[in-house]
Amino acid sequence: VGSQQGFMLSSSLLITVGALIGSSGAVLTDDMCKAMNRNILDVVMAPQKTGGPSEAKDYGAWTSIEVGALSKEMLESKSVVIVPGYGLAVAKAQYAIAEIADMLTKQGVKVAFGIHPVAGRMPGQLNVLLAEAGVDYNLVYEMEEINHKVPDADIVLVVGASDTVNSDAEDDPACAIAGMPVVQVWKSKKVVVLKRSMGSVGYAGVDNPVFYNENTDILLGDAKASCDALRGAIAAELGV
Repeated sequence: VGSQQGFMLSSSLLITVGALIGSSGAVLTDDMCKAMNRNILDVVMAPQKTGGPSEAKDYGAWTSIEVGALSKEMLESKSVVIVPGYGLAVAKAQYAIAEIADMLTKQGVKVAFGIHPVAGRMPGQLNVLLAEAGVDYNLVYEMEEINHKVPDADIVLVVGASDTVNSDAEDDPACAIAGMPVVQVWKSKKVVVLKRSMGSVGYAGVDNPVFYNENTDILLGDAKASCDALRGAIAAELGV
Protein backbone atom coordinates (compact mmCIF):
# COMPACT_ATOMS: atom_id res chain seq x y z
CA VAL A 1 0.00 0.00 0.00
CA GLY A 2 2.80 2.40 0.92
CA SER A 3 4.59 1.75 -2.37
CA GLN A 4 1.35 2.31 -4.33
CA GLN A 5 0.83 5.63 -2.58
CA GLY A 6 4.45 6.49 -3.34
CA PHE A 7 3.93 5.92 -7.06
CA MET A 8 0.71 7.96 -6.97
CA LEU A 9 2.44 10.83 -5.18
CA SER A 10 5.75 10.40 -7.00
CA SER A 11 7.45 9.98 -3.63
CA SER A 12 10.64 7.90 -3.65
CA LEU A 13 10.60 7.77 0.16
CA LEU A 14 7.13 6.22 0.31
CA ILE A 15 8.05 3.72 -2.40
CA THR A 16 11.19 2.66 -0.52
CA VAL A 17 9.51 2.42 2.89
CA GLY A 18 6.56 0.51 1.46
CA ALA A 19 8.87 -1.96 -0.27
CA LEU A 20 10.86 -2.51 2.94
CA ILE A 21 7.69 -3.13 4.97
CA GLY A 22 6.34 -5.52 2.35
CA SER A 23 9.56 -7.50 2.08
CA SER A 24 9.90 -7.67 5.88
CA GLY A 25 6.40 -9.08 6.13
CA ALA A 26 7.21 -11.68 3.48
CA VAL A 27 10.36 -12.75 5.34
CA LEU A 28 8.44 -12.97 8.63
CA THR A 29 5.70 -15.05 6.99
CA ASP A 30 8.28 -17.39 5.50
CA ASP A 31 9.99 -17.82 8.90
CA MET A 32 6.68 -18.67 10.56
CA CYS A 33 5.80 -21.18 7.82
CA LYS A 34 9.16 -22.91 8.28
CA ALA A 35 8.61 -23.04 12.05
CA MET A 36 5.22 -24.70 11.50
CA ASN A 37 6.56 -27.06 8.83
CA ARG A 38 4.29 -25.53 6.20
CA ASN A 39 5.03 -24.48 2.63
CA ILE A 40 4.49 -20.74 2.19
CA LEU A 41 2.83 -21.22 -1.21
CA ASP A 42 0.36 -23.71 0.29
CA VAL A 43 -0.49 -21.26 3.05
CA VAL A 44 -0.95 -18.27 0.74
CA MET A 45 -2.55 -19.97 -2.25
CA ALA A 46 -4.38 -22.92 -0.71
CA PRO A 47 -5.32 -22.48 2.96
CA GLN A 48 -5.74 -25.72 4.86
CA LYS A 49 -9.24 -27.17 4.68
CA THR A 50 -10.67 -28.28 7.94
CA GLY A 51 -13.48 -30.37 6.48
CA GLY A 52 -15.94 -29.01 9.00
CA PRO A 53 -15.99 -29.28 12.78
CA SER A 54 -13.99 -32.22 14.07
CA GLU A 55 -15.26 -34.59 16.71
CA ALA A 56 -14.06 -33.63 20.17
CA LYS A 57 -11.71 -36.17 21.71
CA ASP A 58 -12.14 -37.52 25.20
CA TYR A 59 -8.74 -37.48 26.83
CA GLY A 60 -10.08 -38.39 30.26
CA ALA A 61 -9.66 -36.58 33.55
CA TRP A 62 -7.07 -33.97 34.43
CA THR A 63 -5.42 -33.25 37.76
CA SER A 64 -4.86 -29.91 39.46
CA ILE A 65 -2.14 -28.59 41.73
CA GLU A 66 -2.05 -25.82 44.31
CA VAL A 67 0.52 -23.04 44.36
CA GLY A 68 1.94 -24.12 47.72
CA ALA A 69 2.60 -27.67 46.58
CA LEU A 70 4.11 -26.48 43.31
CA SER A 71 6.50 -24.07 45.04
CA LYS A 72 7.84 -26.88 47.25
CA GLU A 73 8.27 -29.25 44.30
CA MET A 74 10.13 -26.63 42.28
CA LEU A 75 12.49 -25.87 45.16
CA GLU A 76 13.16 -29.60 45.60
CA SER A 77 13.92 -30.03 41.89
CA LYS A 78 17.37 -30.23 40.37
CA SER A 79 16.26 -28.99 36.95
CA VAL A 80 13.28 -26.85 35.88
CA VAL A 81 12.39 -25.89 32.32
CA ILE A 82 10.01 -22.99 31.73
CA VAL A 83 8.10 -22.85 28.42
CA PRO A 84 6.28 -19.52 27.98
CA GLY A 85 3.58 -18.95 25.38
CA TYR A 86 1.13 -16.38 24.12
CA GLY A 87 -0.71 -16.43 27.46
CA LEU A 88 2.36 -15.12 29.27
CA ALA A 89 2.71 -12.28 26.78
CA VAL A 90 -0.95 -11.27 27.10
CA ALA A 91 -0.91 -11.41 30.90
CA LYS A 92 2.47 -9.61 31.11
CA ALA A 93 3.74 -12.25 33.51
CA GLN A 94 7.37 -12.05 32.37
CA TYR A 95 8.57 -10.11 35.42
CA ALA A 96 7.12 -12.58 37.92
CA ILE A 97 8.47 -15.57 36.01
CA ALA A 98 11.90 -13.91 35.83
CA GLU A 99 11.92 -13.49 39.62
CA ILE A 100 10.86 -17.11 40.06
CA ALA A 101 13.74 -18.23 37.86
CA ASP A 102 16.16 -16.04 39.80
CA MET A 103 15.06 -17.42 43.18
CA LEU A 104 15.33 -21.01 41.97
CA THR A 105 18.76 -20.40 40.45
CA LYS A 106 20.06 -18.96 43.72
CA GLN A 107 18.93 -22.18 45.43
CA GLY A 108 20.98 -24.28 43.05
CA VAL A 109 18.16 -25.32 40.74
CA LYS A 110 19.14 -25.46 37.07
CA VAL A 111 16.63 -23.27 35.22
CA ALA A 112 16.21 -23.05 31.45
CA PHE A 113 13.65 -21.36 29.20
CA GLY A 114 12.41 -23.00 26.02
CA ILE A 115 11.07 -20.75 23.26
CA HIS A 116 9.08 -22.05 20.30
CA PRO A 117 9.75 -20.11 17.07
CA VAL A 118 6.12 -18.97 16.71
CA ALA A 119 5.24 -18.53 20.39
CA GLY A 120 3.68 -15.16 21.16
CA ARG A 121 2.22 -12.67 18.73
CA MET A 122 5.20 -12.99 16.40
CA PRO A 123 8.59 -14.76 16.26
CA GLY A 124 11.01 -13.38 18.81
CA GLN A 125 8.42 -11.64 20.99
CA LEU A 126 8.97 -13.86 24.00
CA ASN A 127 12.74 -13.52 23.72
CA VAL A 128 12.27 -9.76 23.92
CA LEU A 129 9.87 -9.98 26.88
CA LEU A 130 12.21 -12.23 28.85
CA ALA A 131 15.17 -9.96 28.11
CA GLU A 132 13.07 -6.99 29.19
CA ALA A 133 12.38 -8.75 32.49
CA GLY A 134 16.09 -9.36 33.06
CA VAL A 135 16.29 -13.08 32.28
CA ASP A 136 19.88 -14.13 31.53
CA TYR A 137 20.14 -14.77 27.79
CA ASN A 138 22.27 -17.84 28.52
CA LEU A 139 19.21 -19.47 30.12
CA VAL A 140 17.07 -19.07 26.99
CA TYR A 141 17.09 -21.89 24.43
CA GLU A 142 15.44 -22.39 21.08
CA MET A 143 13.04 -25.31 20.55
CA GLU A 144 15.60 -27.74 19.11
CA GLU A 145 18.01 -27.08 21.98
CA ILE A 146 15.48 -27.30 24.79
CA ASN A 147 14.04 -30.57 23.49
CA HIS A 148 17.38 -32.18 24.35
CA LYS A 149 17.13 -30.88 27.92
CA VAL A 150 13.47 -31.70 28.62
CA PRO A 151 13.94 -35.44 29.40
CA ASP A 152 16.31 -34.53 32.26
CA ALA A 153 13.97 -31.91 33.74
CA ASP A 154 12.21 -32.66 37.02
CA ILE A 155 9.50 -30.12 36.16
CA VAL A 156 8.52 -28.36 32.96
CA LEU A 157 6.43 -25.28 33.72
CA VAL A 158 4.24 -24.33 30.74
CA VAL A 159 2.96 -20.76 31.01
CA GLY A 160 0.14 -19.92 28.62
CA ALA A 161 1.14 -22.26 25.77
CA SER A 162 -0.95 -24.95 24.05
CA ASP A 163 -0.40 -25.57 20.33
CA THR A 164 3.38 -25.22 20.66
CA VAL A 165 3.51 -28.05 23.25
CA ASN A 166 0.82 -30.29 21.72
CA SER A 167 1.92 -33.92 21.31
CA ASP A 168 -0.82 -34.53 18.72
CA ALA A 169 1.33 -32.56 16.28
CA GLU A 170 3.60 -35.61 16.28
CA ASP A 171 1.15 -38.41 17.08
CA ASP A 172 -2.07 -37.62 15.19
CA PRO A 173 -1.81 -37.22 11.39
CA ALA A 174 -5.39 -35.92 11.30
CA CYS A 175 -4.67 -33.11 13.76
CA ALA A 176 -4.88 -29.53 12.42
CA ILE A 177 -1.25 -28.95 13.45
CA ALA A 178 0.09 -32.35 12.36
CA GLY A 179 3.74 -32.11 11.39
CA MET A 180 4.40 -28.85 13.22
CA PRO A 181 7.55 -29.08 15.35
CA VAL A 182 6.72 -28.60 19.04
CA VAL A 183 8.44 -28.40 22.42
CA GLN A 184 8.25 -31.99 23.71
CA VAL A 185 7.31 -31.10 27.28
CA TRP A 186 5.59 -34.45 27.88
CA LYS A 187 8.97 -36.20 27.92
CA SER A 188 9.92 -34.59 31.24
CA LYS A 189 9.38 -36.21 34.63
CA LYS A 190 6.51 -33.83 35.39
CA VAL A 191 4.61 -31.10 33.54
CA VAL A 192 2.74 -28.26 35.24
CA VAL A 193 0.56 -26.10 33.00
CA LEU A 194 -0.55 -22.59 33.96
CA LYS A 195 -3.80 -22.18 32.09
CA ARG A 196 -6.77 -19.82 32.36
CA SER A 197 -9.40 -22.55 31.99
CA MET A 198 -9.72 -26.09 30.71
CA GLY A 199 -12.37 -24.95 28.24
CA SER A 200 -9.94 -22.82 26.25
CA VAL A 201 -7.87 -24.06 23.33
CA GLY A 202 -4.95 -22.69 21.34
CA TYR A 203 -4.99 -20.72 18.10
CA ALA A 204 -5.46 -23.91 16.06
CA GLY A 205 -8.68 -24.70 17.93
CA VAL A 206 -7.59 -28.15 19.11
CA ASP A 207 -7.32 -29.57 22.61
CA ASN A 208 -3.99 -30.80 23.96
CA PRO A 209 -3.65 -34.40 25.24
CA VAL A 210 -0.58 -33.39 27.26
CA PHE A 211 -2.90 -31.60 29.69
CA TYR A 212 -4.50 -34.94 30.60
CA ASN A 213 -1.36 -37.05 30.98
CA GLU A 214 -0.63 -38.79 34.27
CA ASN A 215 2.53 -36.72 34.72
CA THR A 216 0.73 -33.40 34.13
CA ASP A 217 -0.90 -31.11 36.70
CA ILE A 218 -2.90 -27.99 35.91
CA LEU A 219 -2.78 -24.68 37.79
CA LEU A 220 -5.83 -22.73 36.68
CA GLY A 221 -6.04 -18.95 36.64
CA ASP A 222 -4.72 -15.84 34.95
CA ALA A 223 -1.05 -16.34 34.09
CA LYS A 224 0.13 -13.21 35.91
CA ALA A 225 -1.95 -13.92 39.00
CA SER A 226 -0.68 -17.50 39.10
CA CYS A 227 2.95 -16.44 38.59
CA ASP A 228 2.63 -13.74 41.25
CA ALA A 229 1.17 -16.29 43.68
CA LEU A 230 3.91 -18.80 42.86
CA ARG A 231 6.59 -16.17 43.33
CA GLY A 232 5.11 -15.30 46.72
CA ALA A 233 4.89 -18.96 47.76
CA ILE A 234 8.52 -19.62 46.83
CA ALA A 235 9.62 -16.50 48.69
CA ALA A 236 7.64 -17.63 51.74
CA GLU A 237 9.30 -21.07 51.61
CA LEU A 238 12.69 -19.37 51.52
CA GLY A 239 11.76 -16.87 54.21
CA VAL A 240 12.56 -13.84 52.05
